[in-house]
Amino acid sequence: MVQYFRGDSMNIDYIHEPTDLQCGQAVLAMVLGKTPEYICSLLGNDRETDLKEMKSVFRSHGVWISDERKQAMTKEDLPPIALLSLETPRCWHWSLYYEGTFYDPEHGILQNFPQTARKYYWELRIHDKD
Repeated sequence: MVQYFRGDSMNIDYIHEPTDLQCGQAVLAMVLGKTPEYICSLLGNDRETDLKEMKSVFRSHGVWISDERKQAMTKEDLPPIALLSLETPRCWHWSLYYEGTFYDPEHGILQNFPQTARKYYWELRIHDKD
């Protein structure tokens, strides 16, 4: 079941990535209200996810995702909810931003970006079905 906005807010349950390679699955699970195991099974992939996989899962579950990647310098540049692609010291990494808070599968719940060299995002929109 897709997790939709109820009124002006959405409840996101933080999920830590099950392995170092499953940040994408954790982000998808947080937004969709699923488990990382469900996402791995759906994708047939328990390793890194690519943008095509991320967009496909969001769209197949009724989540709108922008086609255009945009760069963010600060969190003020971000829309209310966004899929983040971050260049961290170790690797490129998927993360989630929602209403002023970062839900990062590796670093936890943060009030600002984790340490990154470059920050990109795709806007997400999740609509109430009621």
